Amino acid sequence: MTAGSLWRHRDFRRYLAGQSASIAGSAITSTALPVLAVLRLDATAGQVAWLAFLGQLPPALLALHAGALADRYPERRQMMAGDLVSAAALATVSLAGALGSLTLAHLMVVAVVRGAAGVLHDAAAISLLPRLVDRSLIQRGNSRTGTLFAVAATAGNNLGAALTALLGPARALLGDVASYLLSAWCTSRIRTCGSSGPARAVRRNGMRAEIAEGLRYVRADHRLSVLTAVNATTSLALALLNTLWAVYLLRELEMGPSVFGVVLGVGTLGAALGAWVAPVLVRRYGPGPMMLGALALPPLTQVPLLLASPGPAWQAVIGAALFLQLACAGAAGTTQRSIRQLVTESGMQARMQAVSICLTSGARPLGTLLAGGLATWAGVRPALAVGACLLVVPFLVLARSPLRRLRHMPGADRQPAAAPIAAAQGRWKGSMEGGTA
Repeated sequence: MTAGSLWRHRDFRRYLAGQSASIAGSAITSTALPVLAVLRLDATAGQVAWLAFLGQLPPALLALHAGALADRYPERRQMMAGDLVSAAALATVSLAGALGSLTLAHLMVVAVVRGAAGVLHDAAAISLLPRLVDRSLIQRGNSRTGTLFAVAATAGNNLGAALTALLGPARALLGDVASYLLSAWCTSRIRTCGSSGPARAVRRNGMRAEIAEGLRYVRADHRLSVLTAVNATTSLALALLNTLWAVYLLRELEMGPSVFGVVLGVGTLGAALGAWVAPVLVRRYGPGPMMLGALALPPLTQVPLLLASPGPAWQAVIGAALFLQLACAGAAGTTQRSIRQLVTESGMQARMQAVSICLTSGARPLGTLLAGGLATWAGVRPALAVGACLLVVPFLVLARSPLRRLRHMPGADRQPAAAPIAAAQGRWKGSMEGGTA
């Protein structure tokens, strides 16, 4: 495949179409579900935290196994199974809402099922991209994917707000059900074979051995371990903030459901912009300095949120702050994902991603429980202040690593899974200008 042929790749387009549909549907749920829990079922901040905790627990427990399965078997099968299970689970919420029998307990069960199905899907979907495009196109592919996903999320947030206003939050979730079905159909039409030959060979090992191999692989490469730590600490802070975000805006700042959806939609446009310009910023400043700058700004974007009061002016300010925060997240996220994919060999892609998913997902339940405890003990606004302070931690993790001076994307060479860390760091130094390990 040539450098200019990315959009002419039929399987890549099908992959983008299916995943974008799923992202848009999830954005509908992210808009409708808080309204359903907070305004219709009168959930407290603690109950909202428990709902988020239960949804995030399965990825923390199952990510390593999902990654091992994705390296064993064709990714498409695992992606489709996750989509279909999620669609069925959400359909029960709409049905219970129509029958007037929906409860918070029902939502919590669905959160667990969706969390388990989602990690099966995501472990396979993230590792499939490097199989669809040439290595020279991975960064561009991640950039375009991140951009389109952010646009899809924006459309989903706005559609979610409209459907919630027109149909009610329970029926609005049918939009997400349809998106999962569309995603499964698009995935079924991808013709690229699933796992490569080397990846299939790991079937000879037991599941525990394959999981342990993935953990050793990430730990042995300092680039992977640092970026995984950055992801995990960011996840902890965002879990705390996102758990209380809807309660704070809908209840304390008296934001209506429609305005809430619009603010989320405006914010996700920032993620689209960040993902789109990430390759340009990487070429100009280098991936290390660019990611460091992108991690430095998000703590500052929380200041307007902490100072806000009800009113249209503050709603606009919060939307702008969210736009900047997600622009930074889009730029840093697509870049670090490209680095991890470029330095990881084919047969380890899913397990490498699974280690990151496991740690980031493990941090989220801790963040949601911390959010619920702090909100109950000190109030929602002080809890958000703690989350803003926690956003400084990933910046410090990267700032203390030689990755901060990485000036070029890693080359085509890859480190074997069992290689010692000294050799991995030696090759890493070669891709840096003036860097030290």
